[in-house]
Amino acid sequence: MSAPLVLGDIADLRAYEREREAFRAEVIALKRLRRVAIGPLVTVVLENRTTVRFQIQEMARAEKMVTDEQIEGELAVYNPLIPAPGELSMTMFIELTSETELREWLPRLVGVERSVLVRVGDGDDEHVEGALLDPDHERQLTRDNVTASVHYVRVVLPEALRAGLVEHRVRLEIDHPEYRHATELGRETKASIAADWA
Repeated sequence: MSAPLVLGDIADLRAYEREREAFRAEVIALKRLRRVAIGPLVTVVLENRTTVRFQIQEMARAEKMVTDEQIEGELAVYNPLIPAPGELSMTMFIELTSETELREWLPRLVGVERSVLVRVGDGDDEHVEGALLDPDHERQLTRDNVTASVHYVRVVLPEALRAGLVEHRVRLEIDHPEYRHATELGRETKASIAADWA
């Protein structure tokens, strides 16, 4: 099970510089499995303890954070992204590259973060679970007339589906009036998710 990160898990700046190259390579390889495109505009990263630690380390490096209080602040922000057993914790990116695309799509995709579904299984045995949003996230990033480019969503699977996840068909889907796409997860990605819960 992935425990929350604590102060001792975050390397000081000099120590991080020594491990950074190897750690970045590890995270890049991990994200190859855990970064999933859903249609042409949306990508999700399935977060876990390693990706969250990398986010905090890189933030501390960029902002030159040296005090415990600064790191504790980052831990408070990012620890909620670490999935509990049975959870898929996702950072969702709306991948728009031009001002024209931003103006067109961000108003059209209001509520997209509430439209994420995980489908497990097939036919009569299919189980569908919708996204849960953190209340703080909703207050900060959710607006009535335009959406943000980044969202954090969580899906909790029932216990009966967790043990055999790798053997099930698993699809990530967005069912929004302006955007309907789905992607089936590969076996390696499902195994990586299941490893988070071990």
